[in-house]
Amino acid sequence: MGHHDDSLTEQSSAGTSTDTPAATVPEVDTTLQAPTTSSTVPTLRRATLLFAGDVLPHMPLVRATQRPDGGYDMGALFSSIRPLVSSADVAVCHMEVPISPDNSHISGYPMFSAPAETAPAMAGTGFDGCSTASNHSIDRGFSGLTGTLESLDFWGLAHSGTGRTQTEATAPAWYDANGIKIAHLSYTYGTNGIPLPTEAPWSVRLIDPAAIVTDAQRVRSEGAEVVVVSVHWGTEYRSDPDEQQRAIADELTRSGSVDLVVGHHAHIPQPAERVNGKWVLFGLGNLVSNQTEGCCKSGVQDGAIVTANLVVRGEPGAGAAEVEQIVFTPVRVDRADGFRVVPVAEALAGTAPRGSLGDEELFASLARTTAVVARTPDPALVLSTLP
Repeated sequence: MGHHDDSLTEQSSAGTSTDTPAATVPEVDTTLQAPTTSSTVPTLRRATLLFAGDVLPHMPLVRATQRPDGGYDMGALFSSIRPLVSSADVAVCHMEVPISPDNSHISGYPMFSAPAETAPAMAGTGFDGCSTASNHSIDRGFSGLTGTLESLDFWGLAHSGTGRTQTEATAPAWYDANGIKIAHLSYTYGTNGIPLPTEAPWSVRLIDPAAIVTDAQRVRSEGAEVVVVSVHWGTEYRSDPDEQQRAIADELTRSGSVDLVVGHHAHIPQPAERVNGKWVLFGLGNLVSNQTEGCCKSGVQDGAIVTANLVVRGEPGAGAAEVEQIVFTPVRVDRADGFRVVPVAEALAGTAPRGSLGDEELFASLARTTAVVARTPDPALVLSTLP
């Protein structure tokens, strides 16, 4: 839901003269007391930006969504989070894998290709776009990359991080949130050793902190009031950010050109911290996947959806942006009930379906995520917990 602009004005009136003899009036510098009939408090524009974890459709998940007609009901995975996602002014997913626009080739780990229904499922859930730079971006080569972007385009989803042309690859996704112009950039640490296409070596944006800062400065010169950078980084299944993550986060936030950093790839939640005064969401875990304790780590089905409450003070083009609050909504995938994404605290409170997840599993998931993401207490960091 949108927020209305709050234009506030203060009225002050000049004092009236009196008949007091001049000799008793203190001497003042009247040049500092010019009457002001009206002074305007800078316009406040507010917006909510929402980010979710990795979309990682393994084949058991894909098979669970298959309909009798051969299509896939991918939207059912996200039905319980649709109210949250659709309520944000701008909602961005992380499309970690290629999409097959015509379902001619569907595959899971290690070389992914998701059903065509994935894109309309994200749009139908309320997402406005996706970051697409990941270690799986070219699992299906350059043609898989182009097919993914065609699918996102068809369903009205903006995208950043990969491109069919060099211009597209280096361009941000642009969003307008209640009059706030937002640029979203996306990068990955690599492509699992798969060489970038010789005909399109620019097709996937790789992490280079100096180049990211240059990109951020460029999009600011193009009118961005808020710059968000998504980074596919870190060590898988590790809840603590590694040294490389911290070094990159420091360089990006120190630049003064990046307002928010959003991390992916670890497959489990990682902390949210202020670095150089800017929020860094080191890792949101998975939004949906088939990863289990057997393959990976306890809690790999835990994830987080994060809402950043933005305020921009000042007129368009001259405003100062600030992330006033970060709100985490812990989620968990219910593998036994069609891989549906369950908002944990809401399920425990009875305000969202819990599927097959019992109290013990939900409480354990909530405790794990809470313990990680809020390691550094901050009054502006809020977690969705039990009422």
